[in-house]
Amino acid sequence: MSTLENRIATALVVIDMQNAVITDAQNVESVTKNISLLVESARESKTPVIWVQHSDEELVFGSNEWEFVQSLRPLETEPLIAKNHGDSFEATELETVLAAAGVGHLAISGAESDACVRSTIHGAFTRGYDVILVSDAHTCTDRTAWGAPEPASVIAHMNLYWQFQSAPGRTATVSKTAEVVFGSRRS
Repeated sequence: MSTLENRIATALVVIDMQNAVITDAQNVESVTKNISLLVESARESKTPVIWVQHSDEELVFGSNEWEFVQSLRPLETEPLIAKNHGDSFEATELETVLAAAGVGHLAISGAESDACVRSTIHGAFTRGYDVILVSDAHTCTDRTAWGAPEPASVIAHMNLYWQFQSAPGRTATVSKTAEVVFGSRRS
């Protein structure tokens, strides 16, 4: 339904699945496996896969920590969005890439649930995109030392509240990996 005119395509967005970002993340093995399944399904159906890669003072561009995890690597033909802010749209080429592909619907996966994933789903929604948060394909690390809830609670809360987001002409949904279908049926 997206409010973006003539943009009926769907894209899978994989956010910050980088070595340092997911160290000690909640359910990292199953989340990585689910993202891998999503990437495979998207590729098979010719759905764009957009990779987002964060860098800053602590996550140095080009370092081993900055690299994507070994099991999740973009193809040379897939867009790679370099970012320095939580919202993957801020000061990046993401909107340009999505517009060129006619994308108005996003399936979002990756890390960190309570930071870059949250910022991106809200950023996409306010920009007019329909947004699917893939419930079992996002993760976060333990930030309880700073007053945050336990990682499992953060993930559960994200999945709970996102399904109740609303705005004119847009949809916000939550789906498990197995429920996301790319291709002839819109995800």
